[in-house]
Amino acid sequence: MIGPGSVTLRGIEQLASLSVHHAMPAIHQDRDFPAAGGLMSYGSDVADSYRLAGIYTGRILKGEKPADLPVQQASKFNLYLNLKTAKALGLRVPDTLLARADEVIE
Repeated sequence: MIGPGSVTLRGIEQLASLSVHHAMPAIHQDRDFPAAGGLMSYGSDVADSYRLAGIYTGRILKGEKPADLPVQQASKFNLYLNLKTAKALGLRVPDTLLARADEVIE
């Protein structure tokens, strides 16, 4: 699991390349990882998070107190798989996982 952060986002292509070169399956939360050649990503939908932030901002601007707003967690998550990388690593991706993927990169 490659965690989020500015260092990992700047070097996402290098991390993807190294994980394949060393035959180490890896997962990241951002779609850019499998798009760069990494195996897969699973994480919250960024657009949905921004939408929720906008709703909160609107409620605050209309006079609600931030302390009175409920804490919310992401409710939409995306799964992206890179089949070319899976084959290079000698992995067979189950059909059930392929069916659940939001996008399969070939």
